[in-house]
Amino acid sequence: EAVEKMEENPNIPSAFRDIFRRAYLPYNDPATLRMFLKVIDDGFHYSQSEMLGDAFEYLLSILGTQGDAGQFRTPRHIIDFVAACVNPQKGDVICDPACGTAGFVIAAYKHILKQNTKTNSGDLLSAEDRKKLAQNLIGLDIDPMMVKLALANMYLHGFQDPHIYEYDSLTSEDKWDDTYDVVLANPPFMTPKGGIRPHKRFTTQANKAEVLFVDLISSHLTANGRAGIIVPNGIVATTQTAYKNLRKILIEDSLIAVISLPAGVFQPYSGVKTSILILDKALSKKSDSVLFIKVDNDGFDLGSQRKEIDKNDLPHALNGYSEYVRTIKNGSVFKNEFQKVDCILVKKQIILNNRDLILSGDRYKIASTISKSNYILKPLLKIADIKKGSTITKRTAVEGFVPVVGGGQSPAYYHNKANRNGACITISSSGAYSGFINYYKEDIYASDCTTLQPLNEDVLIKYLYYALKIKQNVFYKLQVGAGQPHVYSKDFENIQIPLPPIEIQEQIVAEIEGYQKIIDGAKMVVDNYKPTISIKPDWEIVELGSVCEINPKKSEVKDLGELEVSFLPMADLNENEMFFKAKDSRLIKDVYKGYTYFKENDLLLAKVTPCFENGKAGLAKNLLNGIGFGSSEYFVLRANNKLIKSELIYYYINSYEFLNRGKTNMSGTSGLQRLYKDFVSEYVIGLPPMEEQETIVKQIEVEQKIVESNKQLIEIYEQKIKDRIAQVWGEE
Repeated sequence: EAVEKMEENPNIPSAFRDIFRRAYLPYNDPATLRMFLKVIDDGFHYSQSEMLGDAFEYLLSILGTQGDAGQFRTPRHIIDFVAACVNPQKGDVICDPACGTAGFVIAAYKHILKQNTKTNSGDLLSAEDRKKLAQNLIGLDIDPMMVKLALANMYLHGFQDPHIYEYDSLTSEDKWDDTYDVVLANPPFMTPKGGIRPHKRFTTQANKAEVLFVDLISSHLTANGRAGIIVPNGIVATTQTAYKNLRKILIEDSLIAVISLPAGVFQPYSGVKTSILILDKALSKKSDSVLFIKVDNDGFDLGSQRKEIDKNDLPHALNGYSEYVRTIKNGSVFKNEFQKVDCILVKKQIILNNRDLILSGDRYKIASTISKSNYILKPLLKIADIKKGSTITKRTAVEGFVPVVGGGQSPAYYHNKANRNGACITISSSGAYSGFINYYKEDIYASDCTTLQPLNEDVLIKYLYYALKIKQNVFYKLQVGAGQPHVYSKDFENIQIPLPPIEIQEQIVAEIEGYQKIIDGAKMVVDNYKPTISIKPDWEIVELGSVCEINPKKSEVKDLGELEVSFLPMADLNENEMFFKAKDSRLIKDVYKGYTYFKENDLLLAKVTPCFENGKAGLAKNLLNGIGFGSSEYFVLRANNKLIKSELIYYYINSYEFLNRGKTNMSGTSGLQRLYKDFVSEYVIGLPPMEEQETIVKQIEVEQKIVESNKQLIEIYEQKIKDRIAQVWGEE
């Protein structure tokens, strides 16, 4: 009754009456209420309101879910990072127009406290400063429940009269004339079915929430205002007119930096790719460029659990951005090559000249490197015929001998006619990175790809291929769109290509092809080598299961749940390498169920296609605490050391005979088949005396050293190719 009538109490602050308006308890049992209050009373103590506020924020973080209006809880470390970039000051009027639980508003407050602290928190702020600060922190939200939570959050951080209001920022004009020195926000990405019907005072005509919110924030900044806005990838790359118009306004008016965040920051609510737009109207007038920063790691893994990791680019990103701001204010030159995070500074005019005004640093990376080239530069459309491939439909599909190329993979279909005659370069519209840019000497039918063929004799097609192939990672990142990203023909038209005289092009191609012959020869050795053991008549013939234990029971380590051990996903087990080293670690209790157990000197054998067929097997060495866990798709073979050396077992199961026979003894669906355990256990091998085993192992070790030398040769000459083409682009 007290809770439900709290809003009628005249002796409590007005904020409390707002918080408890229409409040109710989710249970009516007095015993349950008494139990709840006892736990709180006995287990929670605080000496200042700040601690209580932090506790409330923690509860919000672990209880948070996606709201009905499309809200996602913004991770605390991302909020703090945005606040640090925008750097609110004690005299600023600060607003979040989609404030949720007021996380950004409180982050701004804490940032200001930190800046004004000598001994105790905020001790450099005067009473007048604190009073003004309380008036200047403003939050707006359409959801009455979010407003309640925000009011409670502010109150528990010491604000007796918090300025949090229930307000529809996109359809109401009541506060349209209000302006702010600082806006920090992560507006809702979701647009209701049918779109939003905004009022007519927006700069950009749109009905998408993400477009309207960014427009609103930009429009409500003071002449020297600044903002930090988390936006979905659509704001950065969508090519619809409203998005392009918005980007043009931002570039010309206030945008100074775009910080790309990794997809997965909002897990488990969403895996959406996001970026942070930093607006600063005053600094934008002093700079002719936009800084692009790419954050690959934010200190947490990108899975649904978001476990903390030791890789964190955010401090480096903040340092890079702060250095850029300093150079604008001082009129000095920003040295992005000294930054410890991926930074690129791009002229605004270059972005404005881009047909779609894409706000992605990867799109402009080639332009940042070719300026150092000593050769003449020409746009790709001036030196090559750029064409989009044609789709084969059921109506036009006719079997033939012409390979159909698209998606970067080997041809899956052969047509009866070609649509590209003679040598051509293909750039996949989407698909695997390894085959994204290819060269075809014969006629092909180009499907899901862009093709390039020289327009005249000034360009050698092989030279153009090598020049583009070295930049494949840049082209690959040009892909845009949700679901299945694509890169389009128009994206290549204005890329400037360094063009040496034809004689130099011929020399470059001849040099590279000489290197390639060495690489191809070394690859023949590496790809085709398998250890062979000739069984002698006097050797004992035994089944593999009689000399080793297959899949030892994990109950051996059942009582070691808190022990940290090595962890090996299937991807980390290399093909044709005897020894492997696990890169990751886990607690046994976290992997005991659902994963395979092994220990030092055990042999792992992949049992699922295509890993088995590719020879994925290896001996465990240097395991953490001598124990490992990994994929459930391994067989574990533990040798009886009195009878057989582990290395000899490895040679047997990595031989062509074992692999070929194993392929015919797999079961399961055609898409994913597995090897029988009985096949492994009953596989017959020759068992030489131990002394002879040691001789065999030493001989094969000599052979493997030769294979390793060929691997090194491949690496050396692949680097020579990269270095030769890098010289053309003007790179060291």
